[in-house]
Amino acid sequence: MPELPDITVYLEALAPRVLNQPLIGLRITSPFLLRSVDPPPAEFIGKRVTRLDRMGKRIVFEFEGDLYLVLHLMIAGRLKWLAPGAPIPKKLGLAGLDFPNGTLLLTEAGAKRRASVYLVRGKPGLAVHARGGLEVLDSSLADFSNALTSESHTLKRALTDPRLFSGIGNAYSDEILHRARLSPVRLTRQLTEQEIETLHRATRAVLAEWIDRLRRETGDGFPAKVTAFREGMAVHGRFGMPCPVCSGPVQRIRYASNETNYCPTCQTGGRLLADRSLSRLLREDWPRSLEELEELRRR
Repeated sequence: MPELPDITVYLEALAPRVLNQPLIGLRITSPFLLRSVDPPPAEFIGKRVTRLDRMGKRIVFEFEGDLYLVLHLMIAGRLKWLAPGAPIPKKLGLAGLDFPNGTLLLTEAGAKRRASVYLVRGKPGLAVHARGGLEVLDSSLADFSNALTSESHTLKRALTDPRLFSGIGNAYSDEILHRARLSPVRLTRQLTEQEIETLHRATRAVLAEWIDRLRRETGDGFPAKVTAFREGMAVHGRFGMPCPVCSGPVQRIRYASNETNYCPTCQTGGRLLADRSLSRLLREDWPRSLEELEELRRR
C-alpha cells in the first residue's frame, strides 16, 4: 500500500500537472470504485483543481466550489500520468481524470477492487474521511508519546493504526522499528522515556529519508515504480536476507495477507518471534533463537 513517502511524492508530481487545471472529464469504468452518490461526477466537470493534500494515505483533490475528490489507493492502486485522452486499460484500469494537458489514470492490480473514490461537498463532508492520526514529521516528542501510549498495543499495531499515526503502514513501520532497534511486539506502555524518544527520532528520520530518496528517483517525472518492496530497505520484504547492520538473517511473522519483518539480533535480543501458523504447528518445537532455528534446518 502506498504510504506517507509514496503519497507525498505522488502529490509533488501531481502539483505542476493539475493545479489550476480544469477537470474536463471523469471516466469511471469500475462500478466498485465510486463510493458516494452526492455530489454527482458531472458537477466536477469544468472546475479547476485549487489544492492538493494528503489525508493519511488518501489523496485529496480540492476543486472550485468547495468540492473534493478523495482517493484511496489501498494496496494495489496506482496512478499514471499519460497523454490527454489516454484510454483506460481494460484489465487494470478503474478511472481516468482528464485535464487539458494530460490524463491521470487510476489502475489496480489483482482481482479484488479495494481502491475507492469519494466525491465530497464541503469541509464538513471532507472531515468525515479524516482518521485523526498524528502527523509525525510535524510532531513534538510529547505529542508522539501521548499518541503512542494512548492505548496499549504492540508497536507494530500502534504505528500502523491510522487513528494514532497518519500515513504509516506495513512497510515503513518495519523500517522504523528496525532503525529504533525495538521489537514489533513490544507493548507501547512498556517503553521507557528514552525508548519513546528513540522511536520518535527513528520514525521521523526513516520517513524523511525515504521521501528524499523517492524524490531523487522521480526527478521531474511521474512516480512509475510505487511498491512496498524497495531496494535499500533494511528488513521489509527481506526475509532470509542479511540484516544490513549485523548480517544476521531477517525473520518474519505472517498473519492474514501481511507479514512483519524484523532482525532478531538487532530488535529482539536474538529471540525468534512466534509465527502464528508455524508456532501452532510446531508447538514446543518452535525455535526460540537463531541458533535453534539453524539446528532445526539441519535436521
